[in-house]
Amino acid sequence: MIELEGVPELIDPVMVAAFEGWNDAGDAASTAVAHLEREWKGEVFAALDAEDYYDFQVNRPTVWMDAGVRKITWPTTRLSVVRVGGEKPRDLVLVRGIEPSMRWRSFCNELLGFAHELGVELVVILGALLGDTPHTRPVPISGTTSDPDLAQRMDLEETKYEGPTGIVGVLQEACTHAGVPAVSLWAAVPHYVSQPPNPKATMALLNRLEDLIDVRIPLGELPEDARAWQVGVDQLAAEDSEVAEYVQTLEEARDTAELPEASGEAIAREFERYLRRRDGGGPPGAPGAPGGHATEGGDGPPSPGSYRRDSPSERTRPPKPPKPNADDAKPSADDEDSSED
Repeated sequence: MIELEGVPELIDPVMVAAFEGWNDAGDAASTAVAHLEREWKGEVFAALDAEDYYDFQVNRPTVWMDAGVRKITWPTTRLSVVRVGGEKPRDLVLVRGIEPSMRWRSFCNELLGFAHELGVELVVILGALLGDTPHTRPVPISGTTSDPDLAQRMDLEETKYEGPTGIVGVLQEACTHAGVPAVSLWAAVPHYVSQPPNPKATMALLNRLEDLIDVRIPLGELPEDARAWQVGVDQLAAEDSEVAEYVQTLEEARDTAELPEASGEAIAREFERYLRRRDGGGPPGAPGAPGGHATEGGDGPPSPGSYRRDSPSERTRPPKPPKPNADDAKPSADDEDSSED
């Protein structure tokens, strides 16, 4: 039985979810939801019973001290609610946790129970995957859904993915079968620099979410962190000729594939977002800046605001990629392509 006595009546609520693990390359998705919680001071109102869904040998609890008393934090999934102000206020139900180890159908049913009780109108699930994308270009963001009508109405792709999936895909299908509109937003993270955090991918997900649900999301320190991240990766790539050559190959493939996208419509979308941010008084995050907007589309991950600008001697070198042949130069994400839900 789900009891939500402490939660007020919500206004046009949207549920935004992300899960650490297989669907969260570079911690980009879970960090995006953590950013929303922090910026809007979300208050946790519910947590799923960790005993039901997690293998504690895989996701271990942590011990910490509180005023000299030892306490344990169990790995789980928590729900919080935030109200977004403005001319048309609305509420976001934020779901942040770890991909469960077992009983995925029960896990999804429990989240859907909360969605039903809270009157959620749309579920947006964030994910991130490793892909053949250069770090020097805007982060590719794909929006997918299983509902053809929703795909047409919200300008999304109707997913055609077949293959292994994670909790993002399972939850989206559970929503579809329950009659709850659901969308997945995926960020493609460069596979050669997959270590978290990735503030550039986090910011790209938030920008796409902002467009999708028509709210202005304060970015805080994310634009600065994204620029620092890109400068750091640029320096690491410049120190290794093979990595630099590989990045150039990816850039050429990406630019060739996206030439048709350099249209007046795409430029207009970027300019409209810039104007919204300027009028709202938030950080502009000017289009085209390093770590800028993508033009198309538990308590553990490092927060974007604490992204550390390492000195060159402290950085971890990206793994050296194999020298690509003609076939390898093609953009791909075969394990979980950008159409995966």
